[in-house]
Amino acid sequence: MSRNGGFLRAATLVAEMARELREGDVVATGVASPLAILAIEVARRTHAPNLTWLACVGSINPLVSTLRPCSEDLEYLHGRAGQVSIPDLFDHARRGRVDVMFFGAAEVDGAGDTNLTAAGSLVKPRCKFPGVAGAATLRRWVHRPVLTVPRQSRRNLVSRVQIASTTDPGRRTRLLTNLGRFELGRQGASLVSRHAWAEAETIREHTGFEFATPEPLPVTSAPGSETVEAIRAIDSRRLSERIVG
Repeated sequence: MSRNGGFLRAATLVAEMARELREGDVVATGVASPLAILAIEVARRTHAPNLTWLACVGSINPLVSTLRPCSEDLEYLHGRAGQVSIPDLFDHARRGRVDVMFFGAAEVDGAGDTNLTAAGSLVKPRCKFPGVAGAATLRRWVHRPVLTVPRQSRRNLVSRVQIASTTDPGRRTRLLTNLGRFELGRQGASLVSRHAWAEAETIREHTGFEFATPEPLPVTSAPGSETVEAIRAIDSRRLSERIVG
């Protein structure tokens, strides 16, 4: 893949994530969230300068000059407007004070269930994943949870997750990937838009669950110049291109 092609793919996914954030939102990040942090900072520099960010490292609205590989890098304490503990973050979410949070997963199915626990079963796992941490409860408490899979394949978009680490059966959930945008739920999955480099058939080949497709299928909007400028300034190390397939 060309260098420009890699940037476009990463920038498109980050721009889609940033579009999920509205002016005045409260957004929280957990561990292993560099793409989420990049999307938050892009939103703050473009269309949502007054959103509030609760970072799991323990800070509120830190200044971000450069994207770091680790979401708990102490640089994310710099310039913070305040402090927040992990119990405080959970309390805010439980009280309905967190609008958006991005959640990753090792597996996602068409019903919107995710697996962050293990391959196999809880009784006899073949391989253990990093773990669910607080996602099981936070996902249900956050107003607009968003699932992200930066390298979509049939290994991570599956017909049915092996272990349901998180579920949210009462509402539909957005899923953003490096190929397109989905809506998931108990009534079935649907493909909302495809990215410019991914045809519908390619997406189907990389998806393990069935999904409905509108006709015509919309193409995801390309990131605007202001968004591209912000990504280049924040992600000077091009970390996002290493994460997004």
